[in-house]
Amino acid sequence: MQPKTKAITAAVTGSALGVAGLAWLAMPATAGEAPQLPSISAEELVQSVLSTKTPALDGTVKVDNNLGLPTSVLPGGTSLSLDAARVYNDGNGNSKLSIEQGQSDTTVVHNGNTVWTYTSKDNTAKKVTVPADVARGQTGDGQVSDPAAAATQLLAKVRESSTVSVEGTARVAGRAAYELVLTPKSTERTLLREVRVAVDSETRTPLRLAVMTYGTADPALQIAFSDVEFTAQPASEFQFTPPQGAKVTEEQAKVPDMTTQEKDTKVVGEGWDSVVVGTVPADALKQRTGEDGQSVDPKKLLSQFGKPVSGAFGSGYVITTKVGTALITDDGRFAAGAVPEQVLVDALGTK
Repeated sequence: MQPKTKAITAAVTGSALGVAGLAWLAMPATAGEAPQLPSISAEELVQSVLSTKTPALDGTVKVDNNLGLPTSVLPGGTSLSLDAARVYNDGNGNSKLSIEQGQSDTTVVHNGNTVWTYTSKDNTAKKVTVPADVARGQTGDGQVSDPAAAATQLLAKVRESSTVSVEGTARVAGRAAYELVLTPKSTERTLLREVRVAVDSETRTPLRLAVMTYGTADPALQIAFSDVEFTAQPASEFQFTPPQGAKVTEEQAKVPDMTTQEKDTKVVGEGWDSVVVGTVPADALKQRTGEDGQSVDPKKLLSQFGKPVSGAFGSGYVITTKVGTALITDDGRFAAGAVPEQVLVDALGTK
């Protein structure tokens, strides 16, 4: 099966990467000879990435999905089936993300403590006033918009449980980059062989990420810049005025109640073999209309693409991709991670 390739016009903007964020890691092909760069240690390169502030820039991001499953089945899968997205970042926390997806365009503008979200399909605009520490790094609805933010947060999560090395150089989006490689230590129970991060030699911004699995030399999932410009962005890019006739709503964002969230979900384990365990929202498995207007029946999809399983945890379905596994029980619990099925079973425990 050939990878599904989407060209996305984008610019780096801060975004949060959850556990499921591994689904956005990638490494597209590059051309030309490897550039000659000064030598650098793995630890120095990691530290420079973690301490570097995302600069002002814009560019084109290319996404390749070679999971072998329709993206509608996967958590956050819609981010893998974008037609196009253009993003701007001013280097000071303000950003703009325009997404083309099927017949609908969505624009998210983050300026200071205000986040506007506009959807062309129903001509609606929502203005949310968000506390500064919550608004920072969000692009709306959990969208992961670029390899830079994803790589930085991934490095912070798995560096202690990895063997980290610098393996040569590469040219990505026309820029010279170091190849940073993270390999799980032998004690880690994971489906992943390694993760590769191409780091810009000048700005220390991650330009490319790749999730590599066993049994193939090709990345299972890809996301990277195919062109990028580190240039100042005009302030006008981060101003938003709702189109004429748009239905506008306003709300004050609430600070997330971490105590409540911890009751709903928890992380079992650490590093590469960490597993997220929780409860599926009550309406998540109900039949609904998808963004393309087609009817979506999550339970039918589970039975179609999942494998029936049972054990001390009860019964349910398990879905396995090249980069991870998810188990959803019939009573609404779930476990997911970049791990084999047995690790999920152990994490769920008994019913």
